[in-house]
Amino acid sequence: MSHSHDKEDSCCSSKVHSGPKHTHHHDHAHEEGDGHDHDHGGDPSAFKTYLPAIITLVMLLIGIAFDNVFKVPAFHVIRPYWYIVAYLPVGIPVLREVWETFKAKDFFTEFSLMSIATIGAFAIGEYPEGVTVMLFYTIGELFQMAAVNRAKRNIKALLDVRAEVAHVFRNGKYEDINPEQVEIGETIQVKAGEKIPLDGELISDKSSFNTAALTGESKPRTINKGEPILAGMLNLDKVVEVKVTKAFADSALSRILEMVQNATTRKAKTELFIRKFAKIYTPIVFFLALGLITIPILVLGSEYHFQTWLYRSLVFLVISCPCALVISIPLGYFGGIGAASSNGILFKGSNFLDLITRLNTVVMDKTGTLTKGVFNVQKVESKIDETDFLNLLTAVEAKSTHPIAKAIVAYAGQKEIHHAENMEEIAGMGLKGMVNGREVLAGNVKLLEKFNINFDPEIASIEESIVVVAIDQKYVGYVLIADEIKEDAAEAIKQLHENGIKQVVMLSGDKTSIVKKVASNLGIDTYFGDLLPEGKVAKLEEIKSDKSRVVAFVGDGINDTPVLAISDIGIAMGAMGSDAAIETADVVIQTDQPSKIATAVKIGKATKNVVIQNIVLAFAVKAIVLILGAGGIATMWEAVFADVGVALLAILNAVRIQKIKF
Repeated sequence: MSHSHDKEDSCCSSKVHSGPKHTHHHDHAHEEGDGHDHDHGGDPSAFKTYLPAIITLVMLLIGIAFDNVFKVPAFHVIRPYWYIVAYLPVGIPVLREVWETFKAKDFFTEFSLMSIATIGAFAIGEYPEGVTVMLFYTIGELFQMAAVNRAKRNIKALLDVRAEVAHVFRNGKYEDINPEQVEIGETIQVKAGEKIPLDGELISDKSSFNTAALTGESKPRTINKGEPILAGMLNLDKVVEVKVTKAFADSALSRILEMVQNATTRKAKTELFIRKFAKIYTPIVFFLALGLITIPILVLGSEYHFQTWLYRSLVFLVISCPCALVISIPLGYFGGIGAASSNGILFKGSNFLDLITRLNTVVMDKTGTLTKGVFNVQKVESKIDETDFLNLLTAVEAKSTHPIAKAIVAYAGQKEIHHAENMEEIAGMGLKGMVNGREVLAGNVKLLEKFNINFDPEIASIEESIVVVAIDQKYVGYVLIADEIKEDAAEAIKQLHENGIKQVVMLSGDKTSIVKKVASNLGIDTYFGDLLPEGKVAKLEEIKSDKSRVVAFVGDGINDTPVLAISDIGIAMGAMGSDAAIETADVVIQTDQPSKIATAVKIGKATKNVVIQNIVLAFAVKAIVLILGAGGIATMWEAVFADVGVALLAILNAVRIQKIKF
């Protein structure tokens, strides 16, 4: 799939360190494969991760107490050394980062800003301030790391429900082996309360399953013999046997997990902009800070006091550090992807989370998207005994694999009572066969017209799918077949209109009269029927020719794959949808609920709001404190708040997305 918007810098995913080291906020050259690896291990929840910050905090508080409370004269002798030792646990990792970035010829980063500011504070004797700046910077980093890891865990916990073991029938008995070693075609046993380890087909009669891991739907689902069953479903009922149809790596669950893990590599435009902005912004503030030391010499002359202006310059550096922006914006998108996952919606990248906020046209497939894609007999109209009518019709339809034929056989609820012979399929019309010596014709109106059989004229005006039946050249009745509209389809269209979607279009291969009826029932703006797959592509290209439109296509079948690929946002319906559709789509709705499309739009908008709030908050506070710092009003303590305080507020705001009910 080659959307223009998904080609952007997918290589520079933000790298989060799991130890006390710091997160690379800029995509330094050494992140992108020059051989350096700064992941020093360690569980982010482990005590050792926080130990350097704890040591520094304790020493800083003791130093401040000796300085200002106890006022011990002897402390002044060791004072500089005390604060230097307090500085080292949090300072060394940052200084190491400065060295690494310098080797990669990247001189202007938040690491170098922080190092210059804190070393400068030491140079002018402001020891507690120097230690505090680095300590608070480290605490901000730890908060960010915890928030990112929490977001990642939330996303994975929603989906990573893979079974650890599979009970496989081998050598006349069931053996417990790793699901990855099970081969296609083998039989596995799943006990009540166990998860299905691999995709397959149910061999047992039927059982009840919790499908929440795949669909977000908490209501149990009954699956019957011969129906597909997916890895990650929880068996609620009794011991069942399943014939494996897909390898472990190809299961729906494995594909979904892979999508989520790759989602963070596709960056939103705002995220990419902030990265580029930080690369330009950081050297600018560095030279402004330098100007704050040198320019006053020219203006003040003999009244110039170097230490005063150096202190202001250092304050300026601390305030201007772009941490709040480069931390909170990717974290905002992380939160959005996590919130979407918990609602059964998978975004394959934050770029699509961003793009969905500009969506104004939604084009939808009908069958399987707005309707259930399951044909049911709605009505049987017969001029002879209904049982005889159905027995003769079922004998013929049992020979066909068409969904309508299957619906009739299922409705009759019986195996073949009669045997059909001399079967003949008349292309585009229906079936002809001999049953107990009687000629049975079953198909559309054209079939009866071909054999010059008279029928009730009102049949031709029926909009639903209809199977007319003639026995021995006489019309004897018809069966009305319809695909059911999904329960939330009308609500879905209403919500899309309420969420800024100006036009909802329906494209279908079904006959136009049926498409028209569904469209009017659901409140769809425009519809097109009788379309082949290439016809859908042509229609979508026609819609996209209006450059003001941002177009999403929603579909579920293999025939929808080309249209999903050319839309701005391809949305695949259902974890049960076709593999090709899920692979091609940018967003996957795990449930079969069209109302989730509006939920996806709402989550996109909520994420964008949080990102904008964080940008405004960071810029506003920094601008105010920068002016105060340059004027000598703000001290290093206010600078710490402007940097780390705003970063913490932005992180808390970003995490909030996952708590919102959509």
